[in-house]
Amino acid sequence: MKKTFTTMMPDQVGAFLAASRVFAVLGLNITRVSYNKAVDVHMLFIEAEGEEEAMAQATGQLRALGYLPDAENLGNVMLVEFQLKDVPGAVEPVLELISRFQINICYLSSQENGTQYQYFRMGLLVQDDDESAALLRAASQICGVKILNYNPSGIALDNTVFYMSFANRIAEQHHLREQEKRDLIVDSNLIMDMLTRQNSPPYKTFEYIGKFSDSLLRCGGEAFCPRVTRFGEDTDTPVTLLEPPCGSNVCVIETQAGLLCVDGGFACYHDETLAILREQYPAFDETPKRMLLTHADVDHVGIIDVFDAVYLSQSCFDNFTLEAEGRPNLREKNPAHAPYVRISKLLAHYRRVSLENLRVIGGRCSGSDVLLEYIGKVTFGPLRFEAYEAMGGHVQGETVFVEREKHWVFPGDILVNLKGFTREQAAFNRLAPYLMTSVDTDAKLASAEREAIGQLLTPGEWTVFGAHGQPVKLKK
Repeated sequence: MKKTFTTMMPDQVGAFLAASRVFAVLGLNITRVSYNKAVDVHMLFIEAEGEEEAMAQATGQLRALGYLPDAENLGNVMLVEFQLKDVPGAVEPVLELISRFQINICYLSSQENGTQYQYFRMGLLVQDDDESAALLRAASQICGVKILNYNPSGIALDNTVFYMSFANRIAEQHHLREQEKRDLIVDSNLIMDMLTRQNSPPYKTFEYIGKFSDSLLRCGGEAFCPRVTRFGEDTDTPVTLLEPPCGSNVCVIETQAGLLCVDGGFACYHDETLAILREQYPAFDETPKRMLLTHADVDHVGIIDVFDAVYLSQSCFDNFTLEAEGRPNLREKNPAHAPYVRISKLLAHYRRVSLENLRVIGGRCSGSDVLLEYIGKVTFGPLRFEAYEAMGGHVQGETVFVEREKHWVFPGDILVNLKGFTREQAAFNRLAPYLMTSVDTDAKLASAEREAIGQLLTPGEWTVFGAHGQPVKLKK
């Protein structure tokens, strides 16, 4: 088995040597080590491989050495700005106050600005809310005090317990359990390691993960306000398109047989999405419902549980089978994509998909070099969708659905309308390509698959409903 140990090393000579001896004596092989003093003076990640019993012994010995941190007791960094008169010694009363409270200063910055005041910014490592509140009340009797938002994207406010402060902030926002918080730390470090090897600044990783977290929260609850567009109101199959700022579109086609939906957004917006669909379709809960799933990415399967049947490729089904067995899914088998996928699952409150209502279209692809291979047909009411499985340029199992009579194409993420994004969609969709290095498994293959979509179409005007952004018209 493999395990990543998140250790807190004392900043002294021989600290790593002592830890490495623990692994050597127990016969454990160290497969990865990550340490960046510019980010965190103490945090060292050690990935080891070996027997489960030996791993347990290593955990005990590292804890005995004091190398395994107690996240709850490390505290959080509070960034405070003190407004002080620009005279000698003005900061001393504040420093004496902080010393009296026995609070550590982990960041300090000040610069004259041509006025009679200086603004001292201090990162204070506080253990509890009562302690910090008492300090601020006392400080406000001395000078002006302002609490600033903690943004880890710029300066290392706390380069002794940075990872814990970063994880604590996100864990509090998303109500993460202790183990989930530790998983977040490990996966953030894996992304940082990958990106710093490409000469990207270490803190940009945490900036982008922070933006991902903030975006999911900011757009949820009462603030969930997707762009809703109706198409074909005068036809027998009107379409409602929901475009949330974060996650895939949710496209619903109304027929006399019931509702057919394509893709389902993020799980964290499950209730909000259903509330809007119930507004659009008052009999939504009682109406027969089917779904076409273009692929199994986390941001496409949020409401998959409410459908009577979900049609998907065999590879998509395999993806969910792997998860049901507790194994890495198809995306997670890619080392460059796995940490981001796990963080996405965590922060979007992903739920494992039940296999009960999944319906595989056709069988496995033939393994030929056909970019888009026909795998079968899905019929619902008057609609006849042909299904073509791609070779995996974006992700394995991605399927293009073509309705020839209506001249509709649903290409998933193989072809999206970047120019049709809202400002919020554009900002959110810049995060994943950076944190994964690319959203495509094979960018060149994905490009070839985009070109191949046009070859499926007969002459005429087609409507392309990409999984993100507004639909586009395509003339053949």
